[in-house]
Amino acid sequence: MQGRRAELDPRTHAVRADLADVRLAEYVFAPHYAAPLLYTTKVPLTLREGRRSDSTVLAELTSGERFEVLEIAGGQAWGIATHMGLVGYCDADGLERVQ
Repeated sequence: MQGRRAELDPRTHAVRADLADVRLAEYVFAPHYAAPLLYTTKVPLTLREGRRSDSTVLAELTSGERFEVLEIAGGQAWGIATHMGLVGYCDADGLERVQ
């Protein structure tokens, strides 16, 4: 398949092999796109590079921080810690949807 494809850093751009932030659609092809949903952290959370609890820690999120969720699966939320601009996984139970 040919088409648009840019090299984006997965630490700062919400792009995986199977899913990408819809705001990046003009830069990268993905099988699926998701629109981010705004959440805040209810408790301090660890932002990790991967789903597993032993994956690399990217940052520690404090209570009340904004997190744009693109996917929730297996108790983990994948998205963007907006104030840091970092993309990663955190415990979905520690998030609350902003209405």
